[in-house]
Amino acid sequence: MSAQFVLRLPDVSTDWTEVEALTEKIIGCAIEVHRTLGPGLLESIYRECLIIEMSQHGLRVDTELSLHLDYKGQPLLGRLRLDLLVNSCVVVELKAVECLHPLHSAQVITYLKISGYPAGLLMNFNSTSLRSGLKRLQHPDRYVRKKPCGGP
Repeated sequence: MSAQFVLRLPDVSTDWTEVEALTEKIIGCAIEVHRTLGPGLLESIYRECLIIEMSQHGLRVDTELSLHLDYKGQPLLGRLRLDLLVNSCVVVELKAVECLHPLHSAQVITYLKISGYPAGLLMNFNSTSLRSGLKRLQHPDRYVRKKPCGGP
C-alpha cells in the first residue's frame, strides 16, 4: 500500500494553455538571469535574482513556501518546502549542481503529487546553457492511460 498524503489547496488553474504560457514566461526570466550571471554561483544567488526578474515581469512569487501535510489523517510536524511557487500554479525547484539526476525530477513530481499543483520546472543554473539544465514536469494525473497494460 502506498503512502497517502492530503493537502488542501485553493483552486488551482488547470487551463493548460494558461499554465504553458506561465511556464514560458518563467523560463524566459530564468534565461535572462542565467545570461546575466552565468554558471558557477550558489543556488541562493540565482533564487534571489530570479525572484527579482519574475517580479519585474508581473509574476507573483512565493518563496520557501511551507505546506502543512497530513499522513493518513495525522498531521505531520515536518513541512514540505517549495523553492518557489509562481502565481499559485507552477512549482519551481532550483539547483546549482554539476548535473541533474533522475532523483531531482522525482522530487519535483512528488511535490506536484502531494501539493496538487499542475506543473513544475526543474532548473539547474550550473550549466553552460540554461535550456540544457531545464526540465518541465507536469502533475502525473494529467496523463490518463488509454489502454490497459497488456491490452491490444
